Order: sequence, then C-alpha cells, then structure tokens
Amino acid sequence: MAKNPLSQLASLGEEVLGKASQHPTASRFLQSAMQLKERVDDLSKRVRGLEQMEKRLAQLEKRIAKLEGPSAKPPAARKQAAKKPSTETAKPDK
Repeated sequence: MAKNPLSQLASLGEEVLGKASQHPTASRFLQSAMQLKERVDDLSKRVRGLEQMEKRLAQLEKRIAKLEGPSAKPPAARKQAAKKPSTETAKPDK
C-alpha cells in the first residue's frame, strides 16, 4: 500500500518529535515553547477581559452623564474653575 506524501510527512514529523523529546536540550526547548504558548493564551484571555471592562465602563459613564444632567460640570472643568485667580484687586481702607 503506497502512502501519500502528506501522510509520509506526518510520519516523519512524528519521528523527529519523538527523537527530539529524548534529547535533553531539545526536550527543554519543547517544554519552554509549550509554556510560552500557555502564557500567551492566558495573556490574551486577560486582555479580552480588560476590553470588556473598558466597554462597560464607557457605558456606565454615559449613564452617569445622563443622570447628572446638563447643569453638572465634568470634574476637569470644576478643577480649572477653582484654580483661576480672581481678577479683583484688594483696595486698602482709607
């Protein structure tokens, strides 16, 4: 029975991995590569979670802005108004 080239390549790849796992340096390299893959997967899950939290935060900020109404100033505007020096000068009593 003749094997097709793809199955021959798969068999060859399995043999190479089997021999590599027996070699100590190659084995450590493969373990490191697998750990790296797991870490990247974990990191990508965390980043997706942060993106969802940012979207939810933006929605909540919009809701708060609606509840406060147009008369409420944003925190940055309040800080700037408080920092402005008065233009009036003090006049001494005579």
